[in-house]
Amino acid sequence: MGEDWRVRKVWLGVSVGVALCASFVALLVIGTYVVAGNLMSGQGGDTVGLAKGAVPASYAPLVQRWGNLCPAINPALLAAQLYQESGWNPKAQSPANAKGIAQFIPGTWAVHGVDGDKDGDRDIWDPRDAIPSAAAYDCSLAKYVKDVPGDPTHNMLASYNAGAYAVIKYSGVPPYRETQNYVKTITTLAKSFEAPVRKVPSSRRAAGAIYFAQDKLGTEYLWGGDGTPEEGGRFDCSGLTKAAYHSVGIELPRVANDQWNAGPHPKRDELLPGDLVFFAYDLNDPRSIHHVGIYVGGGQMINAPYTGAVIRYDKIDTPDYIGATRVTADGAKALPKPDSV
Repeated sequence: MGEDWRVRKVWLGVSVGVALCASFVALLVIGTYVVAGNLMSGQGGDTVGLAKGAVPASYAPLVQRWGNLCPAINPALLAAQLYQESGWNPKAQSPANAKGIAQFIPGTWAVHGVDGDKDGDRDIWDPRDAIPSAAAYDCSLAKYVKDVPGDPTHNMLASYNAGAYAVIKYSGVPPYRETQNYVKTITTLAKSFEAPVRKVPSSRRAAGAIYFAQDKLGTEYLWGGDGTPEEGGRFDCSGLTKAAYHSVGIELPRVANDQWNAGPHPKRDELLPGDLVFFAYDLNDPRSIHHVGIYVGGGQMINAPYTGAVIRYDKIDTPDYIGATRVTADGAKALPKPDSV
């Protein structure tokens, strides 16, 4: 994912040399551990709507509108379901014959599909119908189990996975591992689509990821590099971030635009050391992300830029900066596996 980083060279200017940054490295690492060690837990504040750029621009208005259809859902939760089901691919089709961006089985679509765009048909392949149908189906399930004790959203998600009868039978989320994992996955993944909130905490793991990355400063870039001995310990951009968080026990996807949903999205003025920072061709479409680095403070990141360069510090404030992700262990675990979308 790092080769296209070449297009940013005209914005970055001359990189800060590794030798000149020796003292800067020490201050950043020490400061990062101090910050991470003193952060308080809990997010604080309320979340409203979708984070900028979290949902492809062509779908964001639909998700925002239909995500407020009933109290059991919200735009971020609906976005998480759609991303989990299809990865925003309107042409997705599973081996079980689930179709479209919302992955409806034809039998379920026949009952719950709606004409969301009011054009006279119900098209399972058309996101303008499928996204409203997904929201309507969620709300229908929520209504069916509204008298069941427990969290209405959790009961709705459990009904989606295991059927409303099971939720009614067990007076809440049934004791099925698959269903319990599904509820946790969607509610966790939803956090990566929520509008940014104040005081989202960092962690000691973030400090450890920076420590790993700064140890690689000066290492030559390698397209597709994962840092293996066969590759001479070289990385590309997402290979470096993946390895950095692997070193602290968090497994990220290999590709930069898949790493985007590994946690909530802090605003530019809320960045903390360890946040992943992303760059895209289209600032309204996170699937167009082409580069990622690890924020270290002071408007700087450690990154593996492009062929012919070395792992180094660079500024993040460039025209293709799309936003940041505060990686969490649960957020990373909730991401769809490559073969699931």
